[in-house]
Amino acid sequence: MNRLWKSTLAVLAATTLVALTGCSSTPDSAKPVEDRTAATTGATTTGTDASTNGVGSTGPAVATVTAGTPAGAGNSALRDPRSPLSRREIFYDYDSFIVKDEYKPLLEAHAAYLKTNRNARIKVEGNTDERGSREYNLALGQKRSESVKRVLTLLGVNDSQIDTVSLGEEKPRNPASNEAAYAENRRCDLVYAGE
Repeated sequence: MNRLWKSTLAVLAATTLVALTGCSSTPDSAKPVEDRTAATTGATTTGTDASTNGVGSTGPAVATVTAGTPAGAGNSALRDPRSPLSRREIFYDYDSFIVKDEYKPLLEAHAAYLKTNRNARIKVEGNTDERGSREYNLALGQKRSESVKRVLTLLGVNDSQIDTVSLGEEKPRNPASNEAAYAENRRCDLVYAGE
């Protein structure tokens, strides 16, 4: 068990290092752009053209909210299906809490949003499939939520903006008992306060 733990930590450290190395090479040349979908609320969007879905050479799309405004109030970028901020799930391999590289752009977009909106708060909900004991699944769900928090804080998000919770197997997305359902249930959900 101790050897497995050390191996898992080594992989997590390597993944984090790769994520940080990639972040430092991304140019920060985003310029404010008028968000016409939120014209009545005065929200401003910063980042790439909407057609790139926030993934491109200029970095992820980020929305700015006036201080004191809940994250969900008047902020269309969080709900815009073209924005990477509308994606809120990170899926895991069986019995793993390592964040896969494919979720790096998603977490970078959420980190940029949280850094720009210091009043925004996010809850990371760790989930598992039904296999394993209740206690084991609660512990694994917590490790999953903590792994996402760790990546976000390494990307510069203030620790106080992120809450973590494990739901274990209690909130399945798909109640079936087959591999496809298990894959849907092994996830973390990102939930902004006020939504």
